[in-house]
Amino acid sequence: MKSLLKYIKDYKKESILAPLFKMLEASFELMVPLVMASIIDRGIAQNDTAQIVRMGLVLVLLAAVGLISSVTAQYFSAKAAVGFATKLRTALFGHIQSLSYTELDTIGTSTLITRMTSDVNQLQNGVNLTLRLLLRSPFIVFGAMIMAFTVDVKAALIFVVAIPLLSIVVFGIMIASIPLYKKVQTALDKILGRTRENLAGARVIRAFCNEESETACFEQENELLLNTQVFVGKISAAMNPVTYIIINIALVVLLWTGAVRVDNGIITQGAVVALVNYMSQILVELVKMANLIIQLTKALASAKRVESVFGISSSMPDGSITDVSTSEEAICFDHVCLTYSGGGDESLTDIHFTVKKGETVGIIGGTGSGKTSVVNLIPRFYDATKGTVRVNGRDIREYEIETLRNAIGVVPQKAVLFKGTIRENLMWGNENASSEDIEEALRISQAKEFVDTKDGRLDFMIAQGGKNLSGGQKQRLTIARAIVRKPQILILDDSASALDFATDAKLRAAVKGMENDMTVIIVSQRASSIQYADKIVVMDDGAVAGIGTHEELLADNQIYQEIYYSQFPDKKAKAAN
Repeated sequence: MKSLLKYIKDYKKESILAPLFKMLEASFELMVPLVMASIIDRGIAQNDTAQIVRMGLVLVLLAAVGLISSVTAQYFSAKAAVGFATKLRTALFGHIQSLSYTELDTIGTSTLITRMTSDVNQLQNGVNLTLRLLLRSPFIVFGAMIMAFTVDVKAALIFVVAIPLLSIVVFGIMIASIPLYKKVQTALDKILGRTRENLAGARVIRAFCNEESETACFEQENELLLNTQVFVGKISAAMNPVTYIIINIALVVLLWTGAVRVDNGIITQGAVVALVNYMSQILVELVKMANLIIQLTKALASAKRVESVFGISSSMPDGSITDVSTSEEAICFDHVCLTYSGGGDESLTDIHFTVKKGETVGIIGGTGSGKTSVVNLIPRFYDATKGTVRVNGRDIREYEIETLRNAIGVVPQKAVLFKGTIRENLMWGNENASSEDIEEALRISQAKEFVDTKDGRLDFMIAQGGKNLSGGQKQRLTIARAIVRKPQILILDDSASALDFATDAKLRAAVKGMENDMTVIIVSQRASSIQYADKIVVMDDGAVAGIGTHEELLADNQIYQEIYYSQFPDKKAKAAN
């Protein structure tokens, strides 16, 4: 929790003023029983109407000043809590963005979402209640005890016994419930993960008629969360009745002692009422403190979870070179191996090939052969565990990550578009792109033909995830987004799989016709998409099974022959003849 308090430093004034105004309110509240005692002993007992009116006005004044103090404290505490949560959430989001794919894969999306939302909200509520009650409640409790001593020492000894007992109950329950609230948040992570998977994969679930089984799994995890929450709720709920029992016993003893002392003429009736009022104030404040303790318990559990994310540092240190100057050797894989975190065996083994500037290189292979893993190393989404990947003659680890990725345009396997206009989505590639740049990118990516048919063209609103576009339309827009960047290296990772052969051919011809001497890497399972590349890399089980042109590989590479002839069986018949 200490490491998170730095996010409240810009709200020091509010953090000081909020409890101060609460203490001011509490001070006025502690005066009320004395005023009531005066009304009873001097006003009612002596039939002094003027005294009753004067003290009544004093009560109204105390109430008004207390209300103003309370509202002011609420304002400052809310401002500090919301500001703290805003800065914390921003810092957490920024830190998550700095993590590499390895850390994101390890932590999990659902966990990060829970910590960005639920956990930060718990911390916000914790800060708010802390500023309002952490000083006020103890101040009232001990202040009431001290004021009771000014009324009658013997009767006040009851307070000395009751308050430690109440403290034992409150803090004992807090210690018992802290680890349980951690379990609640962990169970919430699982629920969120399950919900996210079901919403994202709703079509797949329905296609395989798995609604009932998924509902059953959700109910099981939801039941676990419910049982955990009920159990910790029972422990927390014990706080109020136990404190009420102790307070009420103390009240009974106080009334009995007070009655005896009034009967003996030692104290007045007003003094007994004042003592009862002080005991009642202690009861109210302890109930508030119990709620504060419960909220603090949740906040502390959430704080540790948020701190654990901040404690994770990227396994990918940034380089220092800020200029990706071109060279004849655009890309070089120098005996590269890759093992994913927790993956066990190597996913890539001894990858070794070179791509010259301006070349178009195709990468082909069966499912799971490591094609995407190879191209993910170029923009440094992952770091090679052995060997070196070089871009323009330099180890990519020497470049600043932002500099390196600005020189590379990546079109991933899964076409991801964001909610917004077509223009806004394309400008993700280059926020300074002109209208001419966007139109050129649409033309090259073959997206212009369908964009021209949309209402508003570039101002057409895309739904979240591009749900109002077809698969081919989404792929063409993601290709356009990468081309707008005008990168030195363009990576098309099986990004034309939803395009028909004619559109795919037009796309490749348009990319090849670009004037900026761009190096192009095309990953595909279609032999037709890469057969005209300057060089083809054949992947098999994480290793390079062959490198050459289409003709060379078709002549002597068995894996390439199997892929090609499986897609063009008529060619195989001709070759056999």
